[in-house]
Amino acid sequence: MVRSKLIILDRDGVINHDSDAFIKSTDEWIPIPGSLEAIARLNQAGYRVVVATNQSGIARGLFSILTLNAIHQKMHLAAKLVGADIDAVFFCPHAADDNCACRKPKAGMLLDIAKRFDVSLKGVPNVGDSLRDLQAGFLAGCAPYLVLTGKGEATQAKGGLPPGTKVHADLAAVVDLLLKKRAEPAPSV
Repeated sequence: MVRSKLIILDRDGVINHDSDAFIKSTDEWIPIPGSLEAIARLNQAGYRVVVATNQSGIARGLFSILTLNAIHQKMHLAAKLVGADIDAVFFCPHAADDNCACRKPKAGMLLDIAKRFDVSLKGVPNVGDSLRDLQAGFLAGCAPYLVLTGKGEATQAKGGLPPGTKVHADLAAVVDLLLKKRAEPAPSV
């Protein structure tokens, strides 16, 4: 199957449970119920699924790149078990005070995704649970989707969301909406 559509997902709080103390080991990486199945449904509908995640725990010395790779390997394997495929994982290993271009809320990581996949991000769904996820996507031209899992409820309560942000209970609800839109026939003229 040729995948022509792209969706960009944050990791912690969207795909897996988040932790204020960071996800520092494979044991701490626990999928949110229904998230991996939602990714499988996206794949079946022709979407390429890319993860864009800040991982400042590396710069802070909380875990190593080898541990991050093991966490992502666990995520990929868990996804495969339900028929899902994550096409790529982009991450920023820097701390906030490193002032890099790739750390969300800056758009660098998303612009790298656009370059790697040779696509425009105009209107590409960008799903996150924090304001910085949505800001990065908005700056890159993506359509912002806030999920209320992870830090999502606190993010919604704070306000200041990018214009046009759609709010949903979780990733599965976002996917329901996207696939419903895709299945609707075009209006006749």
